Amino acid sequence: MAEEKTTKTKVERLRGMISQLKEMEHYSRSNIEKLGEFWLALEEEIKHKDFAGRMSELMAAQSAFEDLVKAIIEDYDMECNRIQNEEIGKKGTEEA
Repeated sequence: MAEEKTTKTKVERLRGMISQLKEMEHYSRSNIEKLGEFWLALEEEIKHKDFAGRMSELMAAQSAFEDLVKAIIEDYDMECNRIQNEEIGKKGTEEA
């Protein structure tokens, strides 16, 4: 039996990307928490200010990444909603 190739709609593909981006956001948050633990250990326990400073830079970069991922998720969600509303509008005018 031959496999049928399913084609996803634009919205389905975007929703799939959004799902993966949300997973990346979750891991990003976990990374920030772990980096915070490392920073605290370097700053307070190990007393290595240079490495603590570099860890702080890494935390800032990870935080910027998370912020950008969140913004992209919001943009993709809005685009999916726009496309769906257009499709609903087209179906409504075709039925009328």
